[in-house]
Amino acid sequence: MSSAFTRREALQATGAAAVTALAGGIGTFTGTQVMADDAADNDLRAGYIDAHSHIWTRDVARYPLADNQSLDVLDPPSFTIEELLATCRPLGVTRVVLIQHKPHHGLDNSYIVDAIAENPGVFVAVACVEAEADDPTIAMADLKAKGATGFRIRPGEGGHDDWRDSPGMRAMWEFAGEENLAICPLINPEHLPMVGAMCELYPDTNVVIDHFARIGVDGTINPHDLDTICGLAAHAKVNVKCSAYYALGKKEPPHEELLPMIRRVYEAYGPRRIMWASDSPYQIVPPNTYAASLALARDGLDFMSDEDRAWFLRGTAERVYFRD
Repeated sequence: MSSAFTRREALQATGAAAVTALAGGIGTFTGTQVMADDAADNDLRAGYIDAHSHIWTRDVARYPLADNQSLDVLDPPSFTIEELLATCRPLGVTRVVLIQHKPHHGLDNSYIVDAIAENPGVFVAVACVEAEADDPTIAMADLKAKGATGFRIRPGEGGHDDWRDSPGMRAMWEFAGEENLAICPLINPEHLPMVGAMCELYPDTNVVIDHFARIGVDGTINPHDLDTICGLAAHAKVNVKCSAYYALGKKEPPHEELLPMIRRVYEAYGPRRIMWASDSPYQIVPPNTYAASLALARDGLDFMSDEDRAWFLRGTAERVYFRD
């Protein structure tokens, strides 16, 4: 598996064009009722939580793109707060963890922070800060006050190939443990041992591994990689996002080839340390749909009890991110 996986490559792998209409991205949901019969429509806690979605806007006057990029880099061309809610709410998803999209907005977390302020109780955020700063915890504390409950990191950030050699990265992990924040690595399988090494140093820090550590992005679920990610379950604070189905396995609905991997991770971590997420808007680019991702998580996991599924679709993300 290449370590240089990009979003655009994943989209090209699906053979999909950019989203031309939200209705085309939502698709048809054929599962059973997504909301509890006795839940009020405005009860945010009664719905599901999408633990991973990006947003961006073409309003670059208010939210400039990083490095003076043009609007041509936006692919899909738009996925605003309003478009996200129009996609997820009809399917019973009432809260979302917003992930800072660093390729588009760099370290300017303004759009996700403003989304939190404008939609109380609906959003929290996983933000990005400069790990090579003299003291990255200053930015972390500021963003925590604005609704960030996690921070995304990538290999090489902090100025070193190994996070253990980076003073800034070590400060981030330590601060996250002290403040009950999550460190969220966007990594490939070869970086999993480095996560384990950091967990040894900072056992009190919540960790959420994005997208199964991209196991299956080359179309094959490598048994060694699966053993490695499951081995990290020995660290009590590690969690896994079962997400980005559009980029893994066959890269198209109904995503059933991913069931053995989901089951293996579920058996290793238990239902209270795994969480469903869409990774929108990439998941809604045809032939993939938001509904297909949710359908697999809600109706396709017959090895889960109803209580387990409730943790998978809401409880774990609520515990890790929506901490109140």
